[in-house]
Amino acid sequence: MSKTKRLQTIDGESLMSLPLTPLNFVVDTLLSQGLHILAGSPKVGKSWLALWLSVMVAKGEPVWGMSVKQGTTLYLCLEDSTLRIQNRLFEITEDAPANAHFTTQSDILGKGLEEQLRTFLDEHPDTVLVIIDTLQMIRGTNYDNTYANDYRDLSALKRIADTHGIAILLIHHLRKETADDVFNRISGTTAISGAVDSSFTLVEERRGSGRAKLSCIGRDIEYRELTLERNGENVWELVSDSRTQPELLGDRIVYLLSELMGDRSEFIGTPTELSERIDPVGVERMSPKKVSRQILQNLDALRKIGISAVVRRSNGRRLIELHRAESDDAQGVPAVDPVDPAGALCSDLRAIFEYGE
Repeated sequence: MSKTKRLQTIDGESLMSLPLTPLNFVVDTLLSQGLHILAGSPKVGKSWLALWLSVMVAKGEPVWGMSVKQGTTLYLCLEDSTLRIQNRLFEITEDAPANAHFTTQSDILGKGLEEQLRTFLDEHPDTVLVIIDTLQMIRGTNYDNTYANDYRDLSALKRIADTHGIAILLIHHLRKETADDVFNRISGTTAISGAVDSSFTLVEERRGSGRAKLSCIGRDIEYRELTLERNGENVWELVSDSRTQPELLGDRIVYLLSELMGDRSEFIGTPTELSERIDPVGVERMSPKKVSRQILQNLDALRKIGISAVVRRSNGRRLIELHRAESDDAQGVPAVDPVDPAGALCSDLRAIFEYGE
């Protein structure tokens, strides 16, 4: 009689004390590692956007003001020719980097594509982004559009993304009919939205206007809408972003703890006690639960400013232990509120005028 393989579990107490690895974002706050879908109507400009994104990430240049994780990119342009890609590259950039890779042919899912992607990723371990344009092109002509097939195909791609810690972006189509929720217009079954980590829809205000709304929703990002406008070089430029006041909780907890530890060598107390100390009137919205999570998610950032942190249990109570330690990384770090760049600029200008530096 064979032994039943036991489930590997972790108890809640241990899990809540475990240092957490921050999510890896390819485009900060917008595109994380995992599987994503960008859907839009035909000829709306999805491919132009995808091409530009692949080049910007390869170059390490910001996307609409958001920082990127620079690395190799792979763009499967399966509806284009090499000549068309070249022409488009000349429009959107003066210099296409060598770490941006393109192909116009690939195998389909279940018949070689997975192996092709894994081989490329093994040969280019610094890859951060793969774009597949379009999803339909990697499913073959005899594809049967069912929930099970949608989930099976996307799950295969998600496993590759998660295993290699990269982002895979699928270009897809929207249905013609309207819907109250634009994400319900994504072609295919609901398995598509369930299998991906994020969904993006690109919808023009009116056909040929060159102005569109990019709606974004996902497991690891907040819902947001970006208004975009395509310029004369076919680059989608940002007009407005509904995420006008980012929380920046990570930066904020680092600042608040830096202030707390400015004149002390250690703090040991419960999450409630720490929350009351750094946010006595609640303006920061740093609840005890949020304090613990933010500390565990920002251990590296705290370490760089000379603060070590541990969340542990003692006599049935959860304790947060902070210690001030000298660190080479902490040298020269200015005590400036990270969410008040205007204040920092004023301080710099004041120093220039007062001291002539």
